[in-house]
Amino acid sequence: MPEITEPSRFLGRLRAGELTLMMGIRSARTPDAVRIARATGHHAVMIDLEHSAMLAATAYDIGLMPLVRIPEREYGMIGRLLDGGACGIIAPRVEDAGQAAAIARACRFAPRGQRSQLAMVPQLGLRPAPAAELNPGLDGSTVVVILLETPAGLANAGEIAALDGVDMLAVGANDLTAELGVPGRFGDPRVAEAAGAAARACRRHGKLLMIGGVADLDLLGTLTALGACPLYLTGTDSDLLYAGSLARARQFTEWFAAR
Repeated sequence: MPEITEPSRFLGRLRAGELTLMMGIRSARTPDAVRIARATGHHAVMIDLEHSAMLAATAYDIGLMPLVRIPEREYGMIGRLLDGGACGIIAPRVEDAGQAAAIARACRFAPRGQRSQLAMVPQLGLRPAPAAELNPGLDGSTVVVILLETPAGLANAGEIAALDGVDMLAVGANDLTAELGVPGRFGDPRVAEAAGAAARACRRHGKLLMIGGVADLDLLGTLTALGACPLYLTGTDSDLLYAGSLARARQFTEWFAAR
């Protein structure tokens, strides 16, 4: 059976400290968005919710790491997304080790988990493969990211990072600042305290940490320096479309005014 290598390369980049860019896909429904991500130097895409297995399969085929962010505590859809070509799951608003363990179990085959058995996956061109080969190959190449967005989740970061089957933790700064009563104030010292505590938990257990939701690159750099890996979400397709449209409209407005 051919080796499923892309997720391993993805984690390897992060462990080596290499810059890794990820684009969020929220609105797009065709593979064009994935191809644009690849053409603009991204290394991964985060497909929000269950939008399209086709996008995940396309991303894998052209060398991008396809991660899917599931709805909060929607464990039942994980198997369908992985079967459809996703190579990783981002689970939002996890608050304790029990919730994180349920996510990890849904992503792995028995005995490590409870993912339903199948014989064909897009990563292998839908060629049938025996369970004895397919299961360990998929288990070893499926990335589980636990998103901590509340004080409760961050207080349990150590127990969550210790779990078998969890590969990465991520601090969701947007929701965290809202939970702390300071929405959007990413410079609040409690954000840095949370990031530092999560980084220490990840180091103790050999896991990776990502900082998400911070657009100020100077501040993001400060938070990342506390111990996070260089995985950065550059934006979602909707906000990138807005920024590009705004820039193009201004270009035409200035051109017309100068005539």
